[in-house]
Amino acid sequence: MGVKAGLAALCVAATLGVSVAAQDVTLVAREGGIVLSGTLQGYDGEFYRIDTSYGLLTVDGQGVICEGPACPELVAPRAQIRVVGAPDAAALLPTLFQAFAEARGLIYEPQAGDGFAARILDPATRQVLADLSFQPLPPEAASAAVSSGSADLKLSFDSEPGFAAHSIAMDGMVAIVAPDNPMPAISTIDLARVLAGEVDNWAQIGGPDMPVVLHALAPDSDLQQALVARLGQSRPADVEHSDLASLAKAVARDPWAIAISGRSAIVPARRMPLTDSCGFPLLPNSLAIKAGDYPLSLPVFLLSAKRRLPLLTREFLAFLRTPASDAAVTAAGFIDRSPARQPMTADGLRLINAIKGAGEDVTLEELKRLAGIMDGADRLSFTFRFEDGSSTLDATSQDSLEDLAQLIAAGQFRDQKLVLAGFSDGSGAAEANLALSIDRAARVAQELAAVAPDLSPAQMPVVEGFGEALPMACDETPVGRQLNRRVELWVVPDFTPTGTAPVMAPAP
Repeated sequence: MGVKAGLAALCVAATLGVSVAAQDVTLVAREGGIVLSGTLQGYDGEFYRIDTSYGLLTVDGQGVICEGPACPELVAPRAQIRVVGAPDAAALLPTLFQAFAEARGLIYEPQAGDGFAARILDPATRQVLADLSFQPLPPEAASAAVSSGSADLKLSFDSEPGFAAHSIAMDGMVAIVAPDNPMPAISTIDLARVLAGEVDNWAQIGGPDMPVVLHALAPDSDLQQALVARLGQSRPADVEHSDLASLAKAVARDPWAIAISGRSAIVPARRMPLTDSCGFPLLPNSLAIKAGDYPLSLPVFLLSAKRRLPLLTREFLAFLRTPASDAAVTAAGFIDRSPARQPMTADGLRLINAIKGAGEDVTLEELKRLAGIMDGADRLSFTFRFEDGSSTLDATSQDSLEDLAQLIAAGQFRDQKLVLAGFSDGSGAAEANLALSIDRAARVAQELAAVAPDLSPAQMPVVEGFGEALPMACDETPVGRQLNRRVELWVVPDFTPTGTAPVMAPAP
């Protein structure tokens, strides 16, 4: 973008990486003819941000010459990456930033003091290239800080309209109790009733005649708001805690306590197994969480305002899609975003559930067709879901789509066929559900083609739909129906000669 494009844009720029004293400068176009004068607000090594009589402009540094006492030296500027938001995921930041610095051959140097602060330095000169910081803030305050430019990124357990979402990790919310609590498991329905205050004694859900003591984080915390979004409004907790570590310790001391915590912060309490409304086990394993099959899967995002970010910040966000980032996420105790793969035959519980949960309209022939395609196939953790009442993929699915496009382009699926397998819940007629499941799978294929237009027809997945034939959970609850509405990605061996395109099922 040159000076003319900057004038045309006339946009409010991002908080660029280096702050400079507010002094007058003049930007002169290298090709001549255009001169901009104003107060320099920032420079990130690529773009100037200048307050002019036209307003606040962002100007490409390659197209201009800067004149005036406030012009920055044309060396690597000292950037700032200021993160605010959810403290319960802040353990990710030190390992991610350190891995980012090491991947670039730079020095990562933690700073003393309360909270997280660090610097990234040039190894040869020890020049400070970036100051890193994190400040815990409630969700609304964190969003306001990023919107106003007083912070660069928001750490969050949910995406938000108006912000760009960058997936960095996954976790899962789990029910935790004391090690000596006698209850073997709890259903999603009973858990929701406990959280809503409809159950206040363990005897009401099959336990001993003892009061239920509900522990929780503060109502305005990210984790608590994510829980409410999935299981409904909860009653005020009997005991509130400031962080997950103190929450787990308190629950472990009280045999009649229960709380929801992150999968990465259970000890010294124990996880209480979760079942769906029909008693089918819901396991928070890596594949189930990555695929969103576990109803309390918890994506972790960095949110940014939809404006130009400083160069180093953009490079850090790009790093989050690398194997080195995945390794750092795992080291921090979270689940990384790398695709997991598992043979379909290893998941016998799903087939059992398919048979037990199949409605009267699901025929034996349809189950045989499903089993025939599953035979010899692997399932990848990429699973696509849509925003409620919309044909728009949710934020996690959009990231997964971009990851899938990169893997296909890199040749990761040679001699293999990809299958986008669509599923619906059991509401409505089976024939309509089958058509809807095909339509959803075809929609994902269309989105993939838009993200990666250079993929050949032979590289594109085939589309299949199975309606309500393979439920992940019972349809009795909104959570169960949401789990069942999905598009899975399967991989099967295929040695079709190169150049032969797969046949895609037509959308209804």
